[in-house]
Amino acid sequence: QVQLVESGGGLVQAGGSLRLSCAASGGTFSSDVMGWFRQAPGKEREFVAAIVFSDGSTYYAGSVKGRFTISGDNAKNTVYLQMNSLKPEDTAVYYCVADRSGPTTRMITRTSRYDYWGQGTQVTISS
Repeated sequence: QVQLVESGGGLVQAGGSLRLSCAASGGTFSSDVMGWFRQAPGKEREFVAAIVFSDGSTYYAGSVKGRFTISGDNAKNTVYLQMNSLKPEDTAVYYCVADRSGPTTRMITRTSRYDYWGQGTQVTISS
């Protein structure tokens, strides 16, 4: 029923920008936390960023802080990831996530917290 639909992935040169979008569709839905994970070939899936809708608090992996910005619209159950100053090491499949566990940061960087996952969108950064 409920799906997370992603858009905005693609190919961009190092130093460029991309903006990813993700929205819930297919049924009634509300989330407390939404965010993004990514997975590069041969590597573990890793936390990128998250937003707690109740107060707008945002959280970032150290590798992207200062370059990426997460924002969201709770009423629309939509989240965005503005990615600037992209590097080849940002190349990965990016996954949108959503959770209804409450407006808490508990386990916010862990894959096991999230109830809903998007299908993933490829982001490729060329040198």
